[in-house]
Amino acid sequence: MSKMKRGLLTYLDRFVDQAKQNPEKPFIVYEKEVLTYRDVDLRSNKFANVFRSELGVKHGDIVALWLSNEPDFVCAWFGLSKLGCEVAFLNTNIKYKSLQHCLQCCGAKVLIVGSGNLIQVLDDDDLPALSANEINVWVIKKSCSHQCVSTLLDKIELASEEKPQIDFPLPNLTSNFLFIFTSGTTGLPKAARVSHIKAVMSMAFFRLCGAKKNDTIYLTLPLYHMAGSLLGIGGCIDLGATCVLKKKFSASQFWKDCIKYDVTVFQYIGELCRYLINQPKTPEEIAHKVRIAAGSGLRADVWKEFSRRFGKVRICEAYGLTEASIGFINYTTEIGPIGRASYFNKRSLAFEFLKYDPETYEPLRTDKGHCVKVKKGEVGLLVAPLSFTNPFLGYAGNKPMSEKKLLRGVFKEGDVYFNTGDLMLQDHRDFVYFKDRIGDTFRWKGENVATTEVSEVLGCLEFLQDINAYGVTVPGYEGRAGMAAVVLKEGHDLNGEILYSHLVQNLPAYAWPWFLRVQTFLDVTETFKQQKKKLVEDGFCPHAVQAPLYFLDSSKKTYIPLSQSVYNDIILGKIRL
Repeated sequence: MSKMKRGLLTYLDRFVDQAKQNPEKPFIVYEKEVLTYRDVDLRSNKFANVFRSELGVKHGDIVALWLSNEPDFVCAWFGLSKLGCEVAFLNTNIKYKSLQHCLQCCGAKVLIVGSGNLIQVLDDDDLPALSANEINVWVIKKSCSHQCVSTLLDKIELASEEKPQIDFPLPNLTSNFLFIFTSGTTGLPKAARVSHIKAVMSMAFFRLCGAKKNDTIYLTLPLYHMAGSLLGIGGCIDLGATCVLKKKFSASQFWKDCIKYDVTVFQYIGELCRYLINQPKTPEEIAHKVRIAAGSGLRADVWKEFSRRFGKVRICEAYGLTEASIGFINYTTEIGPIGRASYFNKRSLAFEFLKYDPETYEPLRTDKGHCVKVKKGEVGLLVAPLSFTNPFLGYAGNKPMSEKKLLRGVFKEGDVYFNTGDLMLQDHRDFVYFKDRIGDTFRWKGENVATTEVSEVLGCLEFLQDINAYGVTVPGYEGRAGMAAVVLKEGHDLNGEILYSHLVQNLPAYAWPWFLRVQTFLDVTETFKQQKKKLVEDGFCPHAVQAPLYFLDSSKKTYIPLSQSVYNDIILGKIRL
């Protein structure tokens, strides 16, 4: 709040202030590059000037960034923010159909593509189609062979470092700052609107975990997600700390990097920590200076092993959402919880845990139509009232889905709560535990997977009649692996090779169903909604499932029968997913 009183209202304000206060402090270390706070400030000015003069973008325009982790992700983002643009972060794993959808729903008419090989994802038909839809495609390169693509890097090198002189009104803190895409139950990503106040509040993450300005923070999480951009980069800016930015995570290189760069803090998702404990022991894993690991999604068993094996690293497990500000941080040494439901926590960001129907996952209501709080020790649905500090701006281009996330008349007429869709348990010591994510999404390899998108992609195959996609737990893995119950069309057989090829072309690898269950029909509710609960409970064990089961053998590029021996090898870790 003290920074807001000094006029530092927005995420960008905080960065510009750090560039003034600590201009020579290293901000981003990337491969062999070291960019100070001043370097990023001046380079973002260059981007802003080129965007303004060459692309003609202006205040209020929406521009999409399709970049992997690289310094110019930050420079382009800040350059656009200096012009008053709203920026949309696109997942680098998406295919062309999802790309089209993302651009359409957020309203972007300019697409900035990174310096890597992303432009090669688009074939000779895709680029003219984007051009026909009046999407201007610019790539951060000096040259490009595609006629429909313009280059930026050659122009950036010649651009002025002066800050563009533009007058536009100060933003309303509850207005839109970014679009960050999350998995959608409609089958395609949802463009979550992220407010300025949400972005600014996210910047406190590392500070709340105990990090200081002299820390060197290691960041491998993708910047197109909230965790990497708002918590990671924003957390470094809030402290004035140095960020070691990696293009992607490498378990074998991790501890070597920590020693090489004198890393003292790193940001994780649970899957990352599991990869580390599954690595062979090395001298570097106990010779490092890492003191804090901050993140989310860490399983208790991995947590225990990580703490035992890697020295005095304090785990700071947290919980948060892209769409809303509600969150928890576990400041204690207790293994397992995501935080504590204390009086002070509720005072700063209110929340409740509600009773719900185990079949529909809808909140239970009394005869008067109001919801009911669970008792301590019971699993409940996490909801949070809308407020200035917890706004929900909805999903761009998707009013029905936006409205679906809201609960009205929860405890009294006129109140409105955000439904997180997450099940939590508050124990008798007020520790809060994450139990499960409901609905039509599941999490795998650090990404949210929309089951309807998987079903739609599989539904294009001529030999499949019906598909019900869901996630199943696999011992030794975070989240849930993809599985699908399928019904074959009459007179057709399952063609594993064609199915594998179809997945490669149409879905990111984390969304592939690792297991198939072939049935004669799919169970539905009385309102014809697919039933997933029993399928999820059955899992993929051949003894528990009477229907034929298949496993995706990526080495053979096909699905093979899931025998008991194959199942045993998966459970024992001999076959890796």
